[in-house]
Amino acid sequence: MPTMTPPWTLLATAALLAACGGKGAGTPAGEKSPGAGASAAAAPAPTGKIIVVEMFADEKGSRYVPAEITAHPGDVVRFTLVVGVHNIHFLADSNVGVANLPEPSDLLQLPGQTYDLPVNLPAGRTYFFQCDPHLLLGMKGHLKVE
Repeated sequence: MPTMTPPWTLLATAALLAACGGKGAGTPAGEKSPGAGASAAAAPAPTGKIIVVEMFADEKGSRYVPAEITAHPGDVVRFTLVVGVHNIHFLADSNVGVANLPEPSDLLQLPGQTYDLPVNLPAGRTYFFQCDPHLLLGMKGHLKVE
């Protein structure tokens, strides 16, 4: 006689799969993500250095470290979650006149998760980005592309 799985087990499994595979899952440490707003096939291959930016929410506040970044086309900015729940969002109204800004990242929720942003924005500008859940706490930064 076949064994029946209790309905609550199926619901719990479905919820777990949705949470792990849906938006906000992020990329585990050590794996590369394609970057915001571009598929892996469409994004140019990184040719420069990897610039690590850590994200915190602790007794010192919510912040990117460093918050001021200088990069060159072909570099990759790797946002790494240390503690908290954060994202990276280049808002159009804060970057007036810039087309093709990266899409907002998913929320990173697990320590060690990373979000790779290939630097393919036009050089000669400074771009504003923020963490949506913590903007009012001052979590913002600037990416200067030389």
